[in-house]
Amino acid sequence: MSDAVKHLEKHDPTQSEMMEEMCLLVDKEDNVIGTMSKLDCHYGEGYRHRAFSVIIINRKGEMLVQQRSKEKITFPGVWANACCSHPLDLDDENIENDNGIINAARRKLEHELGISMSVTENWDFNLLGRFEYQCRWDSNWIEKEIDHVLLVECDVNLNINENEIETIRWLDKDKLLSMMEKKGEWANEYIAPWFLMIWKHFLKENYPNINNIISMKNMQIIDCGKLYLDKEKPGSGLMDALKEHKSKVEEEIMFSLSKMEQKRLHGAMTHLFSGGGKRLRAILPRLVGEAIGNANNGHYTLGACIEIIHNFTLVHDDIIDQDPIRRGLDAVHVAYDDATAINAGDAMLAVGFEILAESSEISGENLRYLVRAIGEMVRRVAEGQQEDIEFENREYVSEEEYIAMIAGKTSAMFETCARTGAILSNAPQDVVLNMAKWGLNLGLCFQLMDDLIDITGDTKTLGKPAGSDIIQGKRTLIAIHAMDSKMTLSNFKSVFGNGPCTEEELHAAIDDLHSSGSIEYAKKRAMYHHSIAHECLNNLKNGPEVDVLRELTDFQLIRIN
Repeated sequence: MSDAVKHLEKHDPTQSEMMEEMCLLVDKEDNVIGTMSKLDCHYGEGYRHRAFSVIIINRKGEMLVQQRSKEKITFPGVWANACCSHPLDLDDENIENDNGIINAARRKLEHELGISMSVTENWDFNLLGRFEYQCRWDSNWIEKEIDHVLLVECDVNLNINENEIETIRWLDKDKLLSMMEKKGEWANEYIAPWFLMIWKHFLKENYPNINNIISMKNMQIIDCGKLYLDKEKPGSGLMDALKEHKSKVEEEIMFSLSKMEQKRLHGAMTHLFSGGGKRLRAILPRLVGEAIGNANNGHYTLGACIEIIHNFTLVHDDIIDQDPIRRGLDAVHVAYDDATAINAGDAMLAVGFEILAESSEISGENLRYLVRAIGEMVRRVAEGQQEDIEFENREYVSEEEYIAMIAGKTSAMFETCARTGAILSNAPQDVVLNMAKWGLNLGLCFQLMDDLIDITGDTKTLGKPAGSDIIQGKRTLIAIHAMDSKMTLSNFKSVFGNGPCTEEELHAAIDDLHSSGSIEYAKKRAMYHHSIAHECLNNLKNGPEVDVLRELTDFQLIRIN
């Protein structure tokens, strides 16, 4: 029994039975290229297939909307348009003209809404256009469709199928706007992402003027990309995107590290990857590629390269700082030894560049730019790390010097992820520079918040000792501001850079940093770079993929709230 079939066992038998229906597979131009069961079209990564959505508007200008039955396997309980489903591999539906779509719509209108086919045979079905999208319901089920939008103006009696539909409503323009904007009674309801796209691309501008809506029909296939269900938790689109891509980049990472056949060295190279993590840097090039509109599998190789190199810097960083914990695990130099950790880091750097050169998805011209950008990143990280070391022994470090240091040590990696993600998407130079600026400011915001979290977090949450920056005398922006404040701050000064201290002494030092305004100052500086990052995203064409980058930018601030 396949995994897909196993997942049907807990669902309603009637709904499960319909998963055996044969849908029409289509290419990017909506040409039928085969058939596949509804089950296989919607399970796992899914397959692109043909679909339709029917919009019904009555003579009063009210639109019929339905809440999908809670028995539905995909998108149960979600509010959508009057009727949406799929043409099947039937003689009167598997045909390359509008009649196949209309015949399928008539069949489902009878099945779901109880509208007899003897009634719908006299209807005027107006094809407004087509759009392609994909949207995941959960880790098992996905929609991946080219949707044909049909509009009908009529007054009609309904007899709904409760196995298909929970309830129906007729909404005038004001109520529809409230629904689309999730205001009032709709604030806590789920609205189908495809319905939002239908409203945006086909209805919003002229509703409820039927003639104007029909006259504006567009026969080009509108590419809406990845859509995300408007979930209750902020950042859910980002979390879904990270979840979707994580397994692919991790598979690429572990396959790449398997090049090392020496057993102990391979163990050291893979040690930190067993500690989990969102793989943000590894996924970031792909997210940028999707936001620009030209993502490919080469973005996974690129992300794996940068993630492996990032972990190489962490291995060496932990040796330099003598930090014993990383991501809740023993640091590599603790789990193995200093010599093995250094050797593992060197090998990881080599593997990172090696897999770029081997990728069939990366052209020779792009490879040249990617190698140069990543090489520059490694150099800037090393320069930033050296500056960070030297800062500890200097009498004075300015705010400007600190920002320049973290722009290399930390932000260079975010900047490179964004820059190279755009390069691999063959973006024009102005877009590449814009995304690099976004990545730089994202990284600055990220590091400033890491400084804050080091002080306000705890060892279990951090995966490294809390307050280690204070104890080690790190010249963070917080410490620099405190020293420049000309306040006494005796508790802070007695602990700063003086090695281990008691928990009470550390808390007293942190109280000094609050009273000096240094912690609040660092938060404001993080907000400044957060604002610049959003300005960069405003230069891109709006879409769900760009929204994911917006959520990522906002997520940085959530980490310190």
